[in-house]
Amino acid sequence: MSAAWTALESHHAAIANLRMADEFANDSKRATNFSLDAAGLFLDYSKNRITTETKSLLIALAREHGLEARRNAMFAGEHINTTENRAVMHVALRAGVGRGARRFSVDGKDVVPEVKRVLEHMQRFSHQVRDGVWKGYTGSAITDIVNIGIGGSDLGPLMVCEALRTYIPQGLNVHFVSNVDGAALDCVLSSVDAETTLFIVASKTFTTQETLTNATSARSWFLENGGTHADVAKHFVAVSTNAAAVAKFGIDTANMFEFWDWVGGRYSLWSAIGLSIAIAIGMDAFEELLAGANEMDEHFATAPLEKNMPALLALVGVWNVNFLGATSQCVAPYAQDLHRLPAYLQQLEMESNGKSVDRDGKPLTMASCPVIWGEPGTNGQHAFFQLLHQGTSTIPVDFIAALHADSEHELDASHHRLLLANCFAQSEALMVGKSAEQVRAELVAQRMSEAEIAALTPHKVFSGNRPSNTLLMSELTPKSLGALIALYEHKVFVQGVIWNVNSFDQWGVELGKQLAKTIDGELKLGVVSGAHDGSTVALMRRALGK
Repeated sequence: MSAAWTALESHHAAIANLRMADEFANDSKRATNFSLDAAGLFLDYSKNRITTETKSLLIALAREHGLEARRNAMFAGEHINTTENRAVMHVALRAGVGRGARRFSVDGKDVVPEVKRVLEHMQRFSHQVRDGVWKGYTGSAITDIVNIGIGGSDLGPLMVCEALRTYIPQGLNVHFVSNVDGAALDCVLSSVDAETTLFIVASKTFTTQETLTNATSARSWFLENGGTHADVAKHFVAVSTNAAAVAKFGIDTANMFEFWDWVGGRYSLWSAIGLSIAIAIGMDAFEELLAGANEMDEHFATAPLEKNMPALLALVGVWNVNFLGATSQCVAPYAQDLHRLPAYLQQLEMESNGKSVDRDGKPLTMASCPVIWGEPGTNGQHAFFQLLHQGTSTIPVDFIAALHADSEHELDASHHRLLLANCFAQSEALMVGKSAEQVRAELVAQRMSEAEIAALTPHKVFSGNRPSNTLLMSELTPKSLGALIALYEHKVFVQGVIWNVNSFDQWGVELGKQLAKTIDGELKLGVVSGAHDGSTVALMRRALGK
Protein backbone atom coordinates (compact mmCIF):
# COMPACT_ATOMS: atom_id res chain seq x y z
CA MET A 1 0.00 0.00 0.00
CA SER A 2 1.02 3.61 -0.54
CA ALA A 3 2.35 5.92 2.16
CA ALA A 4 -0.91 7.88 2.24
CA TRP A 5 -2.95 4.68 2.56
CA THR A 6 -0.75 3.46 5.41
CA ALA A 7 -1.12 6.80 7.15
CA LEU A 8 -4.90 6.52 6.86
CA GLU A 9 -4.84 3.02 8.34
CA SER A 10 -2.88 4.29 11.34
CA HIS A 11 -5.22 7.25 11.67
CA HIS A 12 -8.25 4.98 11.53
CA ALA A 13 -6.86 2.92 14.40
CA ALA A 14 -6.17 6.08 16.39
CA ILE A 15 -9.76 7.39 16.11
CA ALA A 16 -11.54 4.04 16.26
CA ASN A 17 -13.60 5.22 19.23
CA LEU A 18 -14.56 8.59 17.76
CA ARG A 19 -18.15 9.59 18.45
CA MET A 20 -19.58 12.18 16.09
CA ALA A 21 -21.83 13.55 18.80
CA ASP A 22 -18.76 14.32 20.92
CA GLU A 23 -17.06 16.01 17.98
CA PHE A 24 -20.05 18.32 17.53
CA ALA A 25 -20.12 19.04 21.24
CA ASN A 26 -16.43 19.97 21.23
CA ASP A 27 -16.43 21.99 18.00
CA SER A 28 -19.13 24.59 17.43
CA LYS A 29 -17.86 25.13 13.88
CA ARG A 30 -17.85 21.49 12.80
CA ALA A 31 -20.90 21.83 10.54
CA THR A 32 -19.34 24.85 8.83
CA ASN A 33 -15.90 23.27 8.51
CA PHE A 34 -17.29 20.15 6.87
CA SER A 35 -19.73 21.67 4.37
CA LEU A 36 -19.57 23.71 1.18
CA ASP A 37 -21.58 25.24 -1.67
CA ALA A 38 -20.99 24.64 -5.38
CA ALA A 39 -23.05 25.04 -8.56
CA GLY A 40 -26.22 25.77 -6.59
CA LEU A 41 -25.86 22.72 -4.32
CA PHE A 42 -24.97 22.55 -0.63
CA LEU A 43 -23.15 19.53 0.81
CA ASP A 44 -23.00 18.84 4.55
CA TYR A 45 -20.60 15.95 5.20
CA SER A 46 -20.07 16.75 8.88
CA LYS A 47 -22.06 13.69 10.00
CA ASN A 48 -19.25 11.34 9.04
CA ARG A 49 -16.71 9.73 11.35
CA ILE A 50 -13.96 12.06 10.26
CA THR A 51 -11.75 14.80 11.69
CA THR A 52 -9.74 17.59 10.11
CA GLU A 53 -6.81 15.19 10.00
CA THR A 54 -8.91 12.57 8.21
CA LYS A 55 -9.77 15.11 5.54
CA SER A 56 -6.13 16.14 5.12
CA LEU A 57 -4.99 12.53 4.84
CA LEU A 58 -7.70 11.71 2.28
CA ILE A 59 -6.67 14.69 0.15
CA ALA A 60 -3.06 13.52 0.41
CA LEU A 61 -4.23 10.12 -0.83
CA ALA A 62 -5.95 11.75 -3.80
CA ARG A 63 -2.83 13.69 -4.70
CA GLU A 64 -0.65 10.62 -4.27
CA HIS A 65 -2.90 8.89 -6.83
CA GLY A 66 -2.54 11.80 -9.25
CA LEU A 67 -6.18 12.86 -9.11
CA GLU A 68 -5.61 16.34 -10.46
CA ALA A 69 -3.54 15.05 -13.39
CA ARG A 70 -6.13 12.37 -14.16
CA ARG A 71 -8.91 14.96 -14.01
CA ASN A 72 -6.99 17.22 -16.38
CA ALA A 73 -6.39 14.31 -18.74
CA MET A 74 -10.12 13.65 -18.96
CA PHE A 75 -10.92 17.29 -19.69
CA ALA A 76 -8.11 17.34 -22.27
CA GLY A 77 -9.69 14.47 -24.23
CA GLU A 78 -6.97 11.90 -23.58
CA HIS A 79 -7.95 8.26 -24.06
CA ILE A 80 -8.37 7.49 -20.37
CA ASN A 81 -10.73 4.60 -21.23
CA THR A 82 -7.74 2.43 -21.98
CA THR A 83 -9.44 -0.94 -22.53
CA GLU A 84 -11.54 0.56 -25.34
CA ASN A 85 -8.97 3.16 -26.40
CA ARG A 86 -11.48 6.01 -26.10
CA ALA A 87 -11.64 9.50 -24.74
CA VAL A 88 -14.20 10.22 -22.02
CA MET A 89 -15.78 13.53 -22.93
CA HIS A 90 -19.34 13.72 -21.65
CA VAL A 91 -18.30 17.07 -20.17
CA ALA A 92 -18.09 18.40 -23.75
CA LEU A 93 -21.80 17.71 -24.21
CA ARG A 94 -22.54 20.37 -21.62
CA ALA A 95 -20.33 22.94 -23.34
CA GLY A 96 -22.54 22.90 -26.42
CA VAL A 97 -25.04 25.30 -24.85
CA GLY A 98 -22.64 28.17 -25.51
CA ARG A 99 -21.64 28.89 -21.91
CA GLY A 100 -17.97 29.32 -21.13
CA ALA A 101 -14.91 29.44 -23.37
CA ARG A 102 -13.41 26.03 -22.62
CA ARG A 103 -12.41 24.07 -25.69
CA PHE A 104 -12.91 20.32 -25.76
CA SER A 105 -10.87 18.32 -28.23
CA VAL A 106 -10.62 14.63 -29.08
CA ASP A 107 -7.68 13.51 -31.21
CA GLY A 108 -6.89 17.16 -31.95
CA LYS A 109 -10.39 18.05 -33.15
CA ASP A 110 -12.66 20.49 -31.33
CA VAL A 111 -15.84 18.49 -30.74
CA VAL A 112 -18.02 21.35 -29.48
CA PRO A 113 -19.20 22.43 -32.98
CA GLU A 114 -20.50 18.87 -33.60
CA VAL A 115 -22.20 18.89 -30.21
CA LYS A 116 -23.88 22.19 -31.06
CA ARG A 117 -24.97 20.86 -34.46
CA VAL A 118 -26.75 17.90 -32.86
CA LEU A 119 -28.30 20.17 -30.21
CA GLU A 120 -29.68 22.38 -32.97
CA HIS A 121 -31.12 19.29 -34.69
CA MET A 122 -32.73 18.27 -31.41
CA GLN A 123 -34.09 21.78 -30.95
CA ARG A 124 -35.71 21.91 -34.39
CA PHE A 125 -37.26 18.50 -34.01
CA SER A 126 -38.48 18.95 -30.43
CA HIS A 127 -40.11 22.26 -31.38
CA GLN A 128 -41.88 20.58 -34.29
CA VAL A 129 -43.29 17.85 -32.06
CA ARG A 130 -44.23 20.12 -29.15
CA ASP A 131 -45.81 22.74 -31.44
CA GLY A 132 -47.89 20.16 -33.31
CA VAL A 133 -46.06 20.75 -36.59
CA TRP A 134 -44.83 17.16 -36.76
CA LYS A 135 -47.87 15.12 -37.77
CA GLY A 136 -48.68 11.45 -37.66
CA TYR A 137 -49.88 9.53 -40.70
CA THR A 138 -53.48 10.75 -40.31
CA GLY A 139 -52.46 14.37 -39.90
CA SER A 140 -52.92 14.38 -36.12
CA ALA A 141 -50.38 15.94 -33.77
CA ILE A 142 -48.22 13.75 -31.57
CA THR A 143 -49.50 13.22 -28.04
CA ASP A 144 -47.32 10.33 -26.84
CA ILE A 145 -43.57 9.77 -26.95
CA VAL A 146 -42.27 6.23 -26.39
CA ASN A 147 -38.53 5.95 -25.76
CA ILE A 148 -37.22 2.45 -26.49
CA GLY A 149 -33.74 1.82 -25.11
CA ILE A 150 -31.98 0.06 -22.27
CA GLY A 151 -29.29 0.88 -19.72
CA GLY A 152 -28.01 4.40 -20.22
CA SER A 153 -30.42 4.89 -23.11
CA ASP A 154 -33.28 4.44 -20.69
CA LEU A 155 -32.31 5.10 -17.07
CA GLY A 156 -31.01 8.63 -17.59
CA PRO A 157 -33.86 10.02 -19.71
CA LEU A 158 -36.46 8.22 -17.59
CA MET A 159 -35.01 9.57 -14.34
CA VAL A 160 -34.83 13.13 -15.66
CA CYS A 161 -38.34 13.11 -17.13
CA GLU A 162 -39.72 11.81 -13.85
CA ALA A 163 -37.75 14.36 -11.85
CA LEU A 164 -38.89 17.25 -14.06
CA ARG A 165 -42.44 16.05 -14.71
CA THR A 166 -43.86 19.46 -13.75
CA TYR A 167 -42.14 20.92 -16.84
CA ILE A 168 -44.00 18.57 -19.20
CA PRO A 169 -47.08 20.28 -20.69
CA GLN A 170 -50.52 18.77 -20.35
CA GLY A 171 -51.48 16.69 -23.37
CA LEU A 172 -47.96 15.35 -23.90
CA ASN A 173 -47.18 11.95 -22.40
CA VAL A 174 -43.73 10.34 -22.23
CA HIS A 175 -43.27 6.58 -21.84
CA PHE A 176 -40.16 4.41 -21.49
CA VAL A 177 -39.70 0.77 -22.49
CA SER A 178 -36.48 -1.07 -21.71
CA ASN A 179 -37.22 -4.56 -20.41
CA VAL A 180 -37.42 -7.24 -23.09
CA ASP A 181 -40.28 -8.75 -21.07
CA GLY A 182 -43.21 -8.25 -23.44
CA ALA A 183 -45.36 -7.07 -20.54
CA ALA A 184 -43.39 -3.81 -20.42
CA LEU A 185 -44.08 -2.93 -24.05
CA ASP A 186 -47.65 -4.21 -23.91
CA CYS A 187 -48.39 -1.97 -20.92
CA VAL A 188 -47.35 1.10 -22.91
CA LEU A 189 -48.91 0.12 -26.24
CA SER A 190 -52.25 -0.57 -24.58
CA SER A 191 -52.39 3.06 -23.46
CA VAL A 192 -51.45 4.87 -26.69
CA ASP A 193 -52.89 5.44 -30.18
CA ALA A 194 -50.86 4.56 -33.26
CA GLU A 195 -52.03 7.75 -35.00
CA THR A 196 -50.52 10.04 -32.35
CA THR A 197 -47.51 8.13 -31.02
CA LEU A 198 -43.86 8.80 -31.81
CA PHE A 199 -41.26 6.13 -31.03
CA ILE A 200 -37.64 7.03 -30.29
CA VAL A 201 -35.38 4.01 -30.79
CA ALA A 202 -32.20 4.70 -28.81
CA SER A 203 -29.31 2.39 -29.64
CA LYS A 204 -25.84 3.56 -30.63
CA THR A 205 -25.13 0.49 -32.78
CA PHE A 206 -28.79 -0.27 -33.56
CA THR A 207 -28.01 -3.88 -32.71
CA THR A 208 -28.79 -4.03 -28.97
CA GLN A 209 -30.88 -7.18 -28.64
CA GLU A 210 -33.46 -5.96 -26.13
CA THR A 211 -33.93 -2.59 -27.82
CA LEU A 212 -34.28 -4.00 -31.32
CA THR A 213 -36.68 -6.71 -30.15
CA ASN A 214 -38.91 -4.09 -28.54
CA ALA A 215 -38.60 -1.71 -31.50
CA THR A 216 -39.49 -4.44 -33.99
CA SER A 217 -42.55 -5.42 -31.95
CA ALA A 218 -43.57 -1.76 -31.68
CA ARG A 219 -43.32 -1.44 -35.48
CA SER A 220 -45.45 -4.56 -35.93
CA TRP A 221 -48.06 -3.11 -33.56
CA PHE A 222 -48.00 0.14 -35.53
CA LEU A 223 -48.55 -1.70 -38.82
CA GLU A 224 -51.36 -3.75 -37.31
CA ASN A 225 -53.11 -0.62 -36.07
CA GLY A 226 -53.50 1.36 -39.26
CA GLY A 227 -50.02 2.42 -40.23
CA THR A 228 -48.21 1.37 -43.39
CA HIS A 229 -44.53 0.78 -44.07
CA ALA A 230 -44.39 4.20 -45.70
CA ASP A 231 -45.80 5.71 -42.50
CA VAL A 232 -43.08 4.27 -40.25
CA ALA A 233 -40.86 7.28 -40.95
CA LYS A 234 -43.52 9.58 -39.50
CA HIS A 235 -43.71 7.67 -36.24
CA PHE A 236 -40.19 6.32 -35.63
CA VAL A 237 -36.93 8.23 -35.19
CA ALA A 238 -33.55 6.94 -34.05
CA VAL A 239 -30.70 7.92 -31.78
CA SER A 240 -27.85 5.96 -33.31
CA THR A 241 -24.69 6.01 -35.39
CA ASN A 242 -25.63 3.10 -37.67
CA ALA A 243 -27.34 4.83 -40.61
CA ALA A 244 -27.62 1.65 -42.68
CA ALA A 245 -29.46 -0.29 -39.98
CA VAL A 246 -31.67 2.71 -39.19
CA ALA A 247 -32.69 3.05 -42.85
CA LYS A 248 -33.31 -0.70 -43.15
CA PHE A 249 -35.69 -0.48 -40.19
CA GLY A 250 -37.71 2.13 -42.10
CA ILE A 251 -36.56 5.29 -40.33
CA ASP A 252 -35.59 8.30 -42.43
CA THR A 253 -31.90 8.93 -41.66
CA ALA A 254 -32.70 12.65 -41.69
CA ASN A 255 -34.37 11.86 -38.38
CA MET A 256 -31.39 10.00 -36.96
CA PHE A 257 -29.72 11.82 -34.08
CA GLU A 258 -26.10 10.87 -33.62
CA PHE A 259 -23.60 10.79 -30.80
CA TRP A 260 -20.01 9.66 -30.50
CA ASP A 261 -17.85 6.84 -29.14
CA TRP A 262 -16.43 9.20 -26.52
CA VAL A 263 -19.89 9.26 -24.91
CA GLY A 264 -20.41 6.30 -22.57
CA GLY A 265 -23.95 4.95 -22.29
CA ARG A 266 -24.39 5.81 -18.61
CA TYR A 267 -23.07 9.32 -19.31
CA SER A 268 -25.23 9.91 -22.38
CA LEU A 269 -28.42 11.64 -21.22
CA TRP A 270 -26.77 14.95 -22.13
CA SER A 271 -26.43 13.85 -25.76
CA ALA A 272 -29.04 12.98 -28.39
CA ILE A 273 -30.00 10.13 -26.04
CA GLY A 274 -31.76 12.96 -24.19
CA LEU A 275 -34.09 13.62 -27.15
CA SER A 276 -37.05 12.34 -25.13
CA ILE A 277 -36.09 14.81 -22.37
CA ALA A 278 -35.85 17.70 -24.83
CA ILE A 279 -39.29 16.95 -26.27
CA ALA A 280 -40.83 16.40 -22.85
CA ILE A 281 -39.56 19.47 -20.96
CA GLY A 282 -38.68 21.69 -23.91
CA MET A 283 -35.29 22.59 -25.30
CA ASP A 284 -34.88 25.67 -23.10
CA ALA A 285 -35.24 23.54 -19.98
CA PHE A 286 -32.96 20.87 -21.49
CA GLU A 287 -30.28 23.51 -21.98
CA GLU A 288 -30.71 24.58 -18.35
CA LEU A 289 -30.06 20.95 -17.41
CA LEU A 290 -26.84 21.12 -19.44
CA ALA A 291 -25.95 24.47 -17.87
CA GLY A 292 -26.25 23.10 -14.35
CA ALA A 293 -23.96 20.19 -15.23
CA ASN A 294 -21.53 22.55 -16.94
CA GLU A 295 -21.34 24.68 -13.80
CA MET A 296 -20.47 21.61 -11.72
CA ASP A 297 -17.91 20.60 -14.39
CA GLU A 298 -16.17 23.95 -14.04
CA HIS A 299 -16.19 23.68 -10.26
CA PHE A 300 -14.70 20.18 -10.42
CA ALA A 301 -12.08 21.27 -12.95
CA THR A 302 -10.90 24.36 -11.08
CA ALA A 303 -11.64 24.17 -7.35
CA PRO A 304 -8.80 23.02 -5.05
CA LEU A 305 -9.41 19.57 -3.65
CA GLU A 306 -9.90 20.99 -0.17
CA LYS A 307 -13.01 22.80 -1.45
CA ASN A 308 -13.99 20.53 -4.32
CA MET A 309 -17.46 19.03 -3.82
CA PRO A 310 -17.15 15.93 -6.05
CA ALA A 311 -13.70 15.16 -4.66
CA LEU A 312 -14.78 15.48 -1.03
CA LEU A 313 -17.96 13.46 -1.53
CA ALA A 314 -15.88 10.74 -3.19
CA LEU A 315 -13.12 10.73 -0.59
CA VAL A 316 -15.58 10.45 2.29
CA GLY A 317 -17.04 7.48 0.42
CA VAL A 318 -13.58 5.91 0.13
CA TRP A 319 -13.11 6.38 3.87
CA ASN A 320 -16.42 4.70 4.61
CA VAL A 321 -15.79 1.77 2.28
CA ASN A 322 -12.10 1.08 2.72
CA PHE A 323 -11.55 2.04 6.35
CA LEU A 324 -14.96 1.71 8.05
CA GLY A 325 -15.91 -1.41 6.06
CA ALA A 326 -19.16 -0.18 4.48
CA THR A 327 -20.26 -2.54 1.71
CA SER A 328 -23.33 -0.62 0.58
CA GLN A 329 -24.47 2.98 0.20
CA CYS A 330 -28.06 4.13 0.56
CA VAL A 331 -29.38 7.05 -1.49
CA ALA A 332 -32.50 8.59 0.06
CA PRO A 333 -33.96 11.47 -1.95
CA TYR A 334 -36.54 13.37 0.07
CA ALA A 335 -38.30 14.34 -3.15
CA GLN A 336 -40.80 12.00 -4.73
CA ASP A 337 -39.92 13.27 -8.20
CA LEU A 338 -36.39 11.89 -7.68
CA HIS A 339 -37.74 8.39 -7.08
CA ARG A 340 -35.73 6.99 -10.01
CA LEU A 341 -32.45 8.61 -8.92
CA PRO A 342 -31.26 5.62 -6.84
CA ALA A 343 -31.77 3.29 -9.83
CA TYR A 344 -29.92 5.73 -12.08
CA LEU A 345 -27.03 5.92 -9.62
CA GLN A 346 -26.93 2.13 -9.40
CA GLN A 347 -25.87 1.96 -13.01
CA LEU A 348 -23.65 5.05 -12.85
CA GLU A 349 -21.66 3.83 -9.87
CA MET A 350 -21.76 0.04 -10.01
CA GLU A 351 -21.24 -0.30 -13.76
CA SER A 352 -18.40 2.20 -13.55
CA ASN A 353 -16.49 1.07 -10.47
CA GLY A 354 -17.76 -2.47 -9.86
CA LYS A 355 -14.38 -3.87 -10.86
CA SER A 356 -11.98 -6.39 -9.31
CA VAL A 357 -8.88 -5.62 -11.38
CA ASP A 358 -6.98 -2.35 -11.69
CA ARG A 359 -6.19 -0.42 -14.84
CA ASP A 360 -3.20 -2.66 -15.46
CA GLY A 361 -5.30 -5.82 -15.18
CA LYS A 362 -3.96 -6.79 -11.75
CA PRO A 363 -6.29 -7.97 -8.95
CA LEU A 364 -7.38 -5.23 -6.58
CA THR A 365 -6.05 -5.42 -3.04
CA MET A 366 -8.86 -3.25 -1.66
CA ALA A 367 -12.64 -3.05 -1.85
CA SER A 368 -14.07 -0.99 -4.70
CA CYS A 369 -17.63 0.15 -5.37
CA PRO A 370 -20.24 -0.55 -2.68
CA VAL A 371 -23.75 -1.69 -3.53
CA ILE A 372 -25.87 1.39 -4.32
CA TRP A 373 -29.55 1.27 -3.37
CA GLY A 374 -32.36 3.35 -1.97
CA GLU A 375 -35.87 4.73 -2.21
CA PRO A 376 -37.43 8.12 -1.54
CA GLY A 377 -38.06 9.37 1.98
CA THR A 378 -40.35 9.21 3.79
CA ASN A 379 -41.34 5.81 2.34
CA GLY A 380 -38.00 4.28 3.30
CA GLN A 381 -38.50 5.23 6.92
CA HIS A 382 -41.32 2.69 7.11
CA ALA A 383 -39.29 0.01 5.36
CA PHE A 384 -35.50 -0.35 5.36
CA PHE A 385 -34.59 2.47 7.76
CA GLN A 386 -34.91 -0.09 10.56
CA LEU A 387 -31.77 -1.72 9.15
CA LEU A 388 -29.98 1.62 8.83
CA HIS A 389 -30.59 2.48 12.47
CA GLN A 390 -30.27 -0.86 14.26
CA GLY A 391 -28.86 -3.38 11.81
CA THR A 392 -25.49 -5.07 12.22
CA SER A 393 -23.97 -3.29 9.19
CA THR A 394 -22.90 0.32 8.99
CA ILE A 395 -24.53 1.73 5.85
CA PRO A 396 -23.77 5.36 4.92
CA VAL A 397 -26.69 7.39 3.59
CA ASP A 398 -26.89 10.29 1.13
CA PHE A 399 -29.91 12.41 2.02
CA ILE A 400 -31.02 14.67 -0.86
CA ALA A 401 -33.67 17.37 -0.56
CA ALA A 402 -34.93 20.62 -2.04
CA LEU A 403 -35.46 23.44 0.44
CA HIS A 404 -38.50 24.74 -1.42
CA ALA A 405 -41.27 22.86 -3.21
CA ASP A 406 -42.55 23.86 -6.64
CA SER A 407 -44.99 26.60 -5.65
CA GLU A 408 -47.26 25.93 -8.63
CA HIS A 409 -47.78 22.30 -7.68
CA GLU A 410 -47.41 22.32 -3.89
CA LEU A 411 -50.55 20.97 -2.25
CA ASP A 412 -49.86 22.49 1.14
CA ALA A 413 -46.77 24.08 2.72
CA SER A 414 -47.12 21.64 5.61
CA HIS A 415 -46.32 18.72 3.27
CA HIS A 416 -42.91 20.09 2.41
CA ARG A 417 -42.17 21.27 5.93
CA LEU A 418 -42.87 17.76 7.25
CA LEU A 419 -40.76 16.24 4.47
CA LEU A 420 -37.74 18.36 5.42
CA ALA A 421 -38.31 17.73 9.11
CA ASN A 422 -38.09 13.99 8.48
CA CYS A 423 -35.01 14.33 6.30
CA PHE A 424 -33.11 16.32 8.90
CA ALA A 425 -34.37 14.15 11.76
CA GLN A 426 -33.22 10.91 10.13
CA SER A 427 -29.66 12.13 9.65
CA GLU A 428 -29.64 13.39 13.24
CA ALA A 429 -31.01 10.11 14.57
CA LEU A 430 -28.43 8.06 12.69
CA MET A 431 -25.70 10.19 14.21
CA VAL A 432 -26.82 10.68 17.84
CA GLY A 433 -28.61 7.39 18.43
CA LYS A 434 -30.19 6.66 21.81
CA SER A 435 -28.34 5.23 24.79
CA ALA A 436 -29.59 2.64 27.29
CA GLU A 437 -29.70 5.39 29.92
CA GLN A 438 -31.97 7.51 27.75
CA VAL A 439 -34.24 4.57 27.03
CA ARG A 440 -34.41 3.67 30.72
CA ALA A 441 -35.36 7.25 31.68
CA GLU A 442 -38.19 7.23 29.12
CA LEU A 443 -39.52 3.90 30.36
CA VAL A 444 -39.32 4.94 33.99
CA ALA A 445 -41.37 8.03 33.09
CA GLN A 446 -43.95 5.67 31.62
CA ARG A 447 -44.14 3.90 35.02
CA MET A 448 -42.96 0.55 33.73
CA SER A 449 -41.74 -2.08 36.16
CA GLU A 450 -38.04 -2.89 36.51
CA ALA A 451 -38.61 -6.22 34.81
CA GLU A 452 -40.36 -4.59 31.87
CA ILE A 453 -37.64 -1.97 31.59
CA ALA A 454 -34.88 -4.59 31.61
CA ALA A 455 -36.64 -6.63 28.93
CA LEU A 456 -37.47 -3.73 26.61
CA THR A 457 -34.36 -1.55 26.89
CA PRO A 458 -32.06 -3.52 24.52
CA HIS A 459 -34.68 -3.34 21.77
CA LYS A 460 -34.99 0.44 21.97
CA VAL A 461 -31.27 1.31 22.03
CA PHE A 462 -29.84 2.95 18.90
CA SER A 463 -26.06 2.77 18.61
CA GLY A 464 -25.89 5.97 16.55
CA ASN A 465 -22.57 7.16 15.13
CA ARG A 466 -23.75 6.09 11.68
CA PRO A 467 -22.49 8.24 8.79
CA SER A 468 -24.49 10.31 6.33
CA ASN A 469 -24.21 13.21 3.90
CA THR A 470 -26.92 15.75 3.23
CA LEU A 471 -27.23 17.40 -0.19
CA LEU A 472 -29.56 20.37 -0.51
CA MET A 473 -30.75 22.47 -3.43
CA SER A 474 -33.01 25.48 -3.34
CA GLU A 475 -35.56 23.90 -5.69
CA LEU A 476 -35.64 20.89 -7.97
CA THR A 477 -35.15 22.57 -11.35
CA PRO A 478 -33.45 21.51 -14.57
CA LYS A 479 -30.34 23.43 -13.55
CA SER A 480 -30.08 22.03 -10.03
CA LEU A 481 -30.77 18.51 -11.31
CA GLY A 482 -28.02 18.89 -13.92
CA ALA A 483 -25.56 19.93 -11.22
CA LEU A 484 -26.60 17.02 -8.99
CA ILE A 485 -26.11 14.41 -11.71
CA ALA A 486 -22.74 15.85 -12.70
CA LEU A 487 -21.69 15.84 -9.04
CA TYR A 488 -22.22 12.10 -8.86
CA GLU A 489 -20.54 11.54 -12.23
CA HIS A 490 -17.39 13.24 -10.99
CA LYS A 491 -17.61 11.47 -7.62
CA VAL A 492 -17.49 8.17 -9.52
CA PHE A 493 -14.46 9.40 -11.48
CA VAL A 494 -12.57 10.39 -8.32
CA GLN A 495 -13.25 7.06 -6.63
CA GLY A 496 -12.14 5.24 -9.77
CA VAL A 497 -8.83 7.09 -9.57
CA ILE A 498 -8.35 6.16 -5.91
CA TRP A 499 -9.23 2.49 -6.55
CA ASN A 500 -7.17 2.60 -9.77
CA VAL A 501 -9.92 1.10 -11.93
CA ASN A 502 -11.16 2.03 -15.39
CA SER A 503 -14.51 3.65 -14.60
CA PHE A 504 -15.55 3.82 -18.25
CA ASP A 505 -15.73 0.26 -19.53
CA GLN A 506 -18.27 -2.44 -18.61
CA TRP A 507 -16.98 -5.78 -19.76
CA GLY A 508 -18.94 -7.46 -16.98
CA VAL A 509 -22.17 -7.13 -18.97
CA GLU A 510 -20.82 -8.98 -22.02
CA LEU A 511 -20.72 -12.63 -20.94
CA GLY A 512 -24.40 -12.82 -20.01
CA LYS A 513 -25.35 -11.26 -23.35
CA GLN A 514 -23.27 -13.80 -25.29
CA LEU A 515 -24.70 -16.76 -23.42
CA ALA A 516 -28.25 -15.42 -23.77
CA LYS A 517 -27.91 -15.39 -27.57
CA THR A 518 -26.81 -19.00 -27.56
CA ILE A 519 -29.56 -20.12 -25.21
CA ASP A 520 -32.21 -18.14 -27.09
CA GLY A 521 -31.18 -19.85 -30.32
CA GLU A 522 -31.50 -23.27 -28.71
CA LEU A 523 -34.86 -22.46 -27.10
CA LYS A 524 -36.11 -21.27 -30.48
CA LEU A 525 -35.13 -24.58 -32.10
CA GLY A 526 -36.35 -26.59 -29.12
CA VAL A 527 -32.98 -28.27 -28.76
CA VAL A 528 -30.75 -28.17 -25.68
CA SER A 529 -27.07 -28.75 -26.40
CA GLY A 530 -24.58 -30.35 -24.06
CA ALA A 531 -22.55 -27.15 -23.90
CA HIS A 532 -24.18 -25.99 -20.66
CA ASP A 533 -23.88 -27.01 -17.05
CA GLY A 534 -26.41 -29.42 -15.54
CA SER A 535 -28.48 -26.73 -13.86
CA THR A 536 -28.83 -24.64 -17.02
CA VAL A 537 -29.69 -27.71 -19.08
CA ALA A 538 -32.41 -28.65 -16.58
CA LEU A 539 -33.82 -25.11 -16.58
CA MET A 540 -33.91 -24.99 -20.38
CA ARG A 541 -35.62 -28.38 -20.58
CA ARG A 542 -38.21 -27.25 -18.08
CA ALA A 543 -38.85 -24.13 -20.16
CA LEU A 544 -39.33 -26.35 -23.22
CA GLY A 545 -41.64 -28.70 -21.34
CA LYS A 546 -39.24 -31.63 -21.67
